[in-house]
Amino acid sequence: MASDGAVDFEAWDRLIDWHVDSGTRGVVIGGTTGESATLEEHELLELTERTCARSAGRIAVVVGAGSSSTAATVARARRLSQLPLDALLVVTPAYNRPTQEGLYRHFATVAEAAAKPLILYNVPGRTAVDMLPATTGRLAQLPGIVAVKEAVPGADRVRQILASSQGGFLVLSGDDATAREAILAGARGVISVSANVAPRAMSEMVAAALHGDAATAMRLDSALQGLHQALFLEANPIPVKWALAQLGRIGPGIRLPLTELSESHWPGVLAALRTAGQMA
Repeated sequence: MASDGAVDFEAWDRLIDWHVDSGTRGVVIGGTTGESATLEEHELLELTERTCARSAGRIAVVVGAGSSSTAATVARARRLSQLPLDALLVVTPAYNRPTQEGLYRHFATVAEAAAKPLILYNVPGRTAVDMLPATTGRLAQLPGIVAVKEAVPGADRVRQILASSQGGFLVLSGDDATAREAILAGARGVISVSANVAPRAMSEMVAAALHGDAATAMRLDSALQGLHQALFLEANPIPVKWALAQLGRIGPGIRLPLTELSESHWPGVLAALRTAGQMA
């Protein structure tokens, strides 16, 4: 965001190039870290169009299509499906707290309407509803639903989902602090907050874990653990945007009701950036 709150498209283009050069395999537009709650529909569409053109197939493009309304999510999924993106990320509905059957019907309805693959997104810390592994397993059987971003920490949830789902269904970690152990337990990657600040370091850690090199993955992850914690000293994406601004990657803009990182947290984030090798 620019200082006046407008989307800084030029900075966005630079970030895309940086991630391609750093080994990032995919970018999510309009996720939680991308201030999805305050993006206007036309902004999300323009970001998607620009990213598809800028990436030119060099990096996977995933777009957040979820909302708390099934009808609104269906309409957005249909619009976005007309663009040359790779997948839609659809979060569990926030605030209205549907039952497990409601979650199943919500995602099944969106999957039927969409013309792009769906990645489910379970993040109970944000939405106040937890999609249980059995429900994810049911959804994994439906055409078009190919993966889940699972933000319940740890490896046990990954194992439960894999046991409940059919072969070929992918689990992606949604929790940086436990992503390494999740990948070693069978997850195929992470949709990451820390990778917004340390893309190459996260890419190398994930690659080691995917190759089963637990020792190297642990060594690389140990340098990142402080960053994983520091980027949640206040609500995401407040710390990550402040950190990127300190690195000169973006300006200081952020949209209300989010505000700039409190000064009391500046030393903690700066220390974590240094430990992670992102600044001197």
